[in-house]
Amino acid sequence: MEQTGSLTSGKVSSVLLRFFFPMLFTNLLQQIYTFVDTVIVGKGLGDNALAAVGNMSTVTLFIIGFLQGIANGFSVIIAQYCGSENHTKLRRSIAVSIKLSGFLSLLLTVFSIIVLRSVLLVMQTSEQILQDSLQYGSIIVGGLIITMAYNLFSCILRAFGDSKTPLLAIIISSALNIVLDYLFIFVFKTGVEGAAIATVFSQVVSTLICILQMRKMGSLCLTPDDFKGGLPLSLELLKNGIPMACMNSVTAAGCIIVQSYVNALGVVYTSAYAVCNKYINLFMLPSITAGFSISAFTSQNYGAKKFDRIRKGVRVSLLIGFFSYVLCGAAMMCLPEALARIMLNGQQSIALASGFLRICGSMFFSLNFLFIFRSVVQGMGKPLIPMCSGILEMVLRILIIVLFLSRIGFQAAAYAEIAAWMGALILNLVAYKVLMQRKIRQIYQIDGAK
Repeated sequence: MEQTGSLTSGKVSSVLLRFFFPMLFTNLLQQIYTFVDTVIVGKGLGDNALAAVGNMSTVTLFIIGFLQGIANGFSVIIAQYCGSENHTKLRRSIAVSIKLSGFLSLLLTVFSIIVLRSVLLVMQTSEQILQDSLQYGSIIVGGLIITMAYNLFSCILRAFGDSKTPLLAIIISSALNIVLDYLFIFVFKTGVEGAAIATVFSQVVSTLICILQMRKMGSLCLTPDDFKGGLPLSLELLKNGIPMACMNSVTAAGCIIVQSYVNALGVVYTSAYAVCNKYINLFMLPSITAGFSISAFTSQNYGAKKFDRIRKGVRVSLLIGFFSYVLCGAAMMCLPEALARIMLNGQQSIALASGFLRICGSMFFSLNFLFIFRSVVQGMGKPLIPMCSGILEMVLRILIIVLFLSRIGFQAAAYAEIAAWMGALILNLVAYKVLMQRKIRQIYQIDGAK
């Protein structure tokens, strides 16, 4: 069985970092083209259009987060079979993952199109931006099957230790997305729908690149019999994928509720909140990438029963999270106004965004460490714990925004984020400690019996 890159042997720090950096550049480029997309929309179409796209982005986070959770959950099972070198189940798990992903993405596309307008109204979306939000959102959710295909195929490649092909795919699609954004908005004057079309078309290109690489890998040459994995394998995949999907969507649901409270304050607040979310998504990249890396690393080594390597990998990942906090947290605390001015025009929205970034920057380490411990627990095949942490995040966000918005205003949204990060971090940290101690104790008992 050909493997692009085994994560079960070699020096832990070297193996993880070789896997981490291509993935970091991949995620960074994804955020850069999202960031540039926001800048082009804001400067080319104005703060209202930016608010519409940002408002819709909260909704698409809920939908796409569900699909990403499915893909990540499936890839954990695939990576475990890769680590254990169970070649038959490996091929079948890939084939059944493709079949299930296609069905779920089509189902979610139809459902999303039907309820999109109602959701935006429930979120108290202003009439000033409702139509733009609908136009942008309809195109994005219409391309969900493409989004799912890219996420699944890139996750499969990473499960095999290949983080370079997704990087190449994103380099090409990011450049294409930026060019198309500029053409649609400044040359063809299409409005926000042009930005959405550019995003979907670019994802088509990145998906094709991943498919071409998979076709070159002998271990991914699937046969019709592989797609007949049967009900037990489907249930195994869904047992891991659904909780991770629910975790993402439940977390996003909390963000949607916070967004609805922010929307009620006015369009100025909506645009400020949209920009703050863009920066959080950008600055959390090193740690979320460390999370993806340690998840694949944990899955392979868990399948190979190399638990000491998992602990060493966690320490390396935590160092990445710490250095990310030193750099990105400092930028949020020391340069919040300069960051806000890049995307916003109005003085009030700039002031609001600056205060939000400064508060979140002080506790950004909790988000960084959350990604790492949650990903390790997922990689160990325990998706229900991260799902519970997602529910806790949602509850804490809603609780803080309901209790404190009327008292301290927009800043309550920032404290809601911090409370959610801290609560979920504590739960996943405790779970990791308990699970690892249990596994090590089992090993000692087996060795003692021998």
